[in-house]
Amino acid sequence: MNPAKKRILIVGGVAGGATCAARARRLCERCEIVVFEKGPYVSFANCGLPYFVGDVIESEANLLVANPDTFKHRFNIDVHTETEVTRIDRQSKSVEVLDLKTGIRRREPYDALVLATGAQPVRPDLPGIDLPGIFMLRTIPDSRKIKAAAAQARRALILGGGFIGLEMAENLVRLGLEVTLLELADQVLPPLDPEMAGYAADRLRANGVHLCLGEGAAGFERLPDNTLGAHTSRGTMLNTDLVIVAIGVRPDTALARAAGLELGALGGIRVDESMRTDDPSIWAVGDVVEVKNLITREWQLVPLAGPANRQGRVAATAIIHQLNCSADPIYPLAFEGVLGTAVCEVFGLTVACTGPSETLLRRAGQGYEKVYLHPGHHASYFPGAKPIHIKLLFAKTDGRILGAQAVGEAGVARRIDVIATAMMQGARVFDLEELELCYAPQFGAAKDPVNLVGMVAGNHLRGDLPLADWGELENTKALLVDVRSEAEYTGGHFPNAQNFPLDTLRDRLQDLPQDREIWLMCGVGQRAYYAYRLLQQYGLRVKVLSGGMQTYQAWLQTGDRGSTRSDVGEYSNARPI
Repeated sequence: MNPAKKRILIVGGVAGGATCAARARRLCERCEIVVFEKGPYVSFANCGLPYFVGDVIESEANLLVANPDTFKHRFNIDVHTETEVTRIDRQSKSVEVLDLKTGIRRREPYDALVLATGAQPVRPDLPGIDLPGIFMLRTIPDSRKIKAAAAQARRALILGGGFIGLEMAENLVRLGLEVTLLELADQVLPPLDPEMAGYAADRLRANGVHLCLGEGAAGFERLPDNTLGAHTSRGTMLNTDLVIVAIGVRPDTALARAAGLELGALGGIRVDESMRTDDPSIWAVGDVVEVKNLITREWQLVPLAGPANRQGRVAATAIIHQLNCSADPIYPLAFEGVLGTAVCEVFGLTVACTGPSETLLRRAGQGYEKVYLHPGHHASYFPGAKPIHIKLLFAKTDGRILGAQAVGEAGVARRIDVIATAMMQGARVFDLEELELCYAPQFGAAKDPVNLVGMVAGNHLRGDLPLADWGELENTKALLVDVRSEAEYTGGHFPNAQNFPLDTLRDRLQDLPQDREIWLMCGVGQRAYYAYRLLQQYGLRVKVLSGGMQTYQAWLQTGDRGSTRSDVGEYSNARPI
């Protein structure tokens, strides 16, 4: 150790800590950088762990992003794995370190300290939770244990219907196991709204996953045949060979708490825009911190790799600027918050979202409007077009984009990425209309789904497309008019809806009431819009149900609409016609 050099200590690797270390070295060759990692690996792809369990990623080595030798030889960064930082002494600016291999303790001084301690899986306090055969997935050793247990198992139970739970369900099914997924909420994928999450639930069921929604675990026991019995909140017992607990994570703030650093109401470390804590010599990055939502401005916990990497970069820049140890001028960066942009795939279905859901917007008191769209992912005349189910949330006042959710088999992530990029620039729905995006028939359409969703939302805000509320559908006194063809109507329709096919509508204007509001519906929304433009010019009071019967089908998934799927039949015509 050279006492003349500034010393940067980083507790934890993976995304935030490893990025911070590498960025700090790129900015400064003069400082000493040391990383302490409690586990055996300093930088690994934990997002790939479910796919290692499922043999999609065959080699464990493919999960390793970098090792201590890489950090030393390429960046001159000292990495100590299987080394735990057990205490921070803020007054002396040092940490106490325990070598887990030798049991030797030592003190390490710092000029700047970065906490990248991440998050720990939530381990519910339930009877039998520590029985053999019950696992959590966070590290490579965890995945090894699950992989070995799955090889001897016939049945698996997954607790939690979030991203990890769904990815584990798919991978265990791939291994030939019978999978049951237990989720306390009434839907899978809590970041999405229920009607959008329903598409994923359908896909899970279609691939043999038994879903138990609105049902949690109450305890576990070892049965005489050496299998596990899982007691549920509804009083039933499920027999299984292994259990994966995937009900979420919480920030690992034990070190920060003991040091007296400020924590937020959600349990994460509070930081400023440079990722600095309330101690001017300590920064924190990654899953351990609370961050501001860019839309609601509320504090959130967002355990995602993308934000963690950006936070590591911001923290490193702030540290080198503060220590003034770079040969070049350093201009500070700022981490202003997150949208929570995320994506996962389940049995070939891509699910993506950005920005808050309706639930979060309501909680924040944010006024909003919403539209649904079901366009093809590329031009309909080119073979292989797949529908994308899109929901866009936007401000009533000025059309600012607040959030988006999309589900489909192709082209989903690209559209959400475009919308997320627009949101980062403070864009409005009118800006989506004008975006110039790539077009060739195998990639998109002349009017891309992003353009279309902006057009629908923009038309609504301009008063060119009044929208009816799906939530009021069963209690409305409006006349419900289905403008699909007679054959489509006969195949299934909303109760009490009357059929006025679009192609015959001009000849039947006298059959429509002048003194009663009319709500229009079709397959996916476009024909209803055409009908609206026609009828409003004849003085009728008309609104459109956004997204048509395809959206109504999704609403039935939420389970509290008073109807069943058989009321409307099965619809697959999610085409923009």
